[in-house]
Amino acid sequence: MPLDLIQTELGSNRRDLTEKVDALNTRFRHHSAHDVMHGAIEEIEELALVSSFGAESVVLLHMAAVVDKATPVLFIDTQMLFTETLEYQHEVSERLGLTNVKIIQADKDDVERDDPYGALHLSDTDACCNLRKTFPLQRALSGYCGWISGRKRFQSGTRAALEFFEVEDGTGRIKVNPLAHWAPEDVRAYMTENNLPRHPLVAKGYPSIGCAPCTSPVKEGEDPRAGRWRNREKEECGIHFVDGKMVRVGEKT
Repeated sequence: MPLDLIQTELGSNRRDLTEKVDALNTRFRHHSAHDVMHGAIEEIEELALVSSFGAESVVLLHMAAVVDKATPVLFIDTQMLFTETLEYQHEVSERLGLTNVKIIQADKDDVERDDPYGALHLSDTDACCNLRKTFPLQRALSGYCGWISGRKRFQSGTRAALEFFEVEDGTGRIKVNPLAHWAPEDVRAYMTENNLPRHPLVAKGYPSIGCAPCTSPVKEGEDPRAGRWRNREKEECGIHFVDGKMVRVGEKT
């Protein structure tokens, strides 16, 4: 197909996707997070929920399970997670009746080549994250038309206008943010009201939980994410796409 026709087709697909997202945001503008979750699962084909099974993950997992227990859940096992996280993943999946949890791991050959001794995080945390989390998720998401994120407006100034539905730059996917309008107290209240299990490390001083080598307890008065990559010039708010490339954005979550 000639280049000009390809560009025309891509532009048309982009317009169609933007119109769909605009229509969804208009339809659900004054609705609840649960309504957004239900609408996303009903309206977007090939939709996945990406979950770390961390401190607040159970909220979105519960909402998805209420709508459809077979909703695909992508869980990235970096093979450096706390044992408590792996146990929590099994506990939550069983309790909520999730039937389609997909365990995502880095390619064995890639790990053998780039981090044979499991020490890459000591010299290059970004490279370690790319190897064990970013690239595996990029491959896993390639077969989906959309994915569900836990991003919220209060987390940073750049998210102050965050919508429930977004067109993800360069990927042709829709990103869904059911908790866009939630505050921290909303998350806590939802977990209490629905009697949802807490990650066991939260009670031990870990309000934000990542890989074991790069996560430490947080002292009273510290930022909740102070225990992530402590004493290193690194922050990470999640995994997102910009111009079709997976990036790790330097915003706190």
